[in-house]
Amino acid sequence: MIAPDSPPAAPKRFLPRIGSPAYHLMLAAVAILILGPLGGISAAFMNFSIGFFIGGQVLAGILGSTVTLPYGPEGKHGANYMQTMAASVAGMCGMAVLVQAMSWLGLPQPPAWKLILFFTSIGMFGVGVGMLYTPIVVDRMQLAFPSGFAVANILRALTDKNLLKRSIAKLGGGMLVGYGGGLASLKVASVEALGVSTSTFGAGMIVGARIAIPALVVALVGDALKPYLVSIGWLTEGAPFRKIGFIIALGTILGAAIVDISLILIQAIKRLREPAAAPAQPQEDWKRVNIWRLVAWVIFWGTAVVLLGSQIMQQPVSFLIVAVGLCFLFVLVNGISIGISDSNPISSAFVMTVFILAAFGLKDPGVGLMCASILLIACSVGGDMQQDRSTGWRLGTNRVVQFRYQVIGIVMGAVLAVVLAKTFMSAYPVLRADQFAGKVEGAEKWQSAMTYKFVGALRGITTKQPHVMKALVLGILLGLGVEIARKLIKRSTRYKLFSTASRKGRVTDFLLDAVVLPSPYASSFGGFVELLTCYWWAGGGVLASSFETVTAKLKPAKENGDADALPSDMSTMSLVGGGLIAGDSLAALSIGIYGLLTTVLK
Repeated sequence: MIAPDSPPAAPKRFLPRIGSPAYHLMLAAVAILILGPLGGISAAFMNFSIGFFIGGQVLAGILGSTVTLPYGPEGKHGANYMQTMAASVAGMCGMAVLVQAMSWLGLPQPPAWKLILFFTSIGMFGVGVGMLYTPIVVDRMQLAFPSGFAVANILRALTDKNLLKRSIAKLGGGMLVGYGGGLASLKVASVEALGVSTSTFGAGMIVGARIAIPALVVALVGDALKPYLVSIGWLTEGAPFRKIGFIIALGTILGAAIVDISLILIQAIKRLREPAAAPAQPQEDWKRVNIWRLVAWVIFWGTAVVLLGSQIMQQPVSFLIVAVGLCFLFVLVNGISIGISDSNPISSAFVMTVFILAAFGLKDPGVGLMCASILLIACSVGGDMQQDRSTGWRLGTNRVVQFRYQVIGIVMGAVLAVVLAKTFMSAYPVLRADQFAGKVEGAEKWQSAMTYKFVGALRGITTKQPHVMKALVLGILLGLGVEIARKLIKRSTRYKLFSTASRKGRVTDFLLDAVVLPSPYASSFGGFVELLTCYWWAGGGVLASSFETVTAKLKPAKENGDADALPSDMSTMSLVGGGLIAGDSLAALSIGIYGLLTTVLK
């Protein structure tokens, strides 16, 4: 039973009293039966179709607030509990690509119950480690956690019924268009030939042109270099650029991560050494956590991961122990990265784990996949844990109750991850086809960039192909060089003044970010997917940025004080883009389920 989180409030008509068992049962039912699956379907679909997923915290927060709106300002805690659970479900569902990776590697598929049990144990371990570091990254360091801050502001704002209605209308409109576009791209041949992907377009709308254009630039450069890459033996004739491009792109991420993580650790050490600005205050009740129970939780689930991994998944104990130990490093480093830059480099954690295990004698790609998946899942859910705690820190939400909601979400998410993997891969056989073996018909819509990256890294590292390692080193050097140059330029006082003082400076700054010296985190996407996908991705980003620029010029000067204005975190483009993603994913799922039912009935 979930404990009450606040003093009992007067009961609302037809609604349970805040803090009562019925209240938490209502919140959990909505989150786990509606909001969680909605975010989970979107996460799994995006990872299959694009290769990354956008967290569902904002969507879950907005929709969950429709349930708690009658409670007034105190309803923000209930909405926070729901978005916490829904985000856990979505994050775990994104791990469905691990099942797809098994298929690409030709590994036998373990029974569903084994996968669910293994994924659940990793998730439980990950949230425990994430919670263990909360006092450091949230309370002591007080990192920004931009997305967590955004969710907190949204939950506060959604006590306004008019604002809530406006938000839902834009999300709903985007979902309808996304659903229609998704159906057309899967069922209308002429539309399918265009490679239309409303989810890719919607994701581009959310990130904007500065993030979307660099991927297109890299994809175009890679396409132009294909003849040269064939001549030096890095590609075979007719192979797509991403077959080697993803290795180079992965290297650029690692190179940039080396720079950023080094700076993050330096900042962390400085923050920890700084004296407290004020005398220590007694800890508020909502912050209190039994540290000994938490440590016992981490030890129990860490042990469970090793035991289940060795006894059920038949993996070497030594590699499992190394992977579990690395979680304590990467969950902290990734958590600090999220807190400062809003970026969770889970792919880097996965690949670095493979490198480290290779140094310990790893030779089997299947073992590498299973052991590195511990880091992938733990860093994903551990980062979510810290992000959610930052939201709760701003709202004053009870941490113990929030932890329990997240744990329930992990269980549901592990089940859905396996179910959705089986559902999508059964409905769309193209998802099971190894895209490294050659061009796969119909793969234009199912880029599966994350799977492509993991499988390619495992094969390239374990088989020690000379050109693959050269490509990886080249990428790391490029990432290091670009990120160092960006840091030096962006930190220059003269450049800061130039880039903000005139239109010429702003245009120069945009071109620097989008074309000349883009962030490796943004440009690397162009090495993971096909060129056509990058066109839709960049198109969404350009549309969103153009819309925001035009509307900003048209807004009256008094807009800053306009009570009816949407918060920046709830811009029209981000809401519509999120709706497009959800609609496209629901279209694919509905067609998939229809196909499965038709097959069964026949």
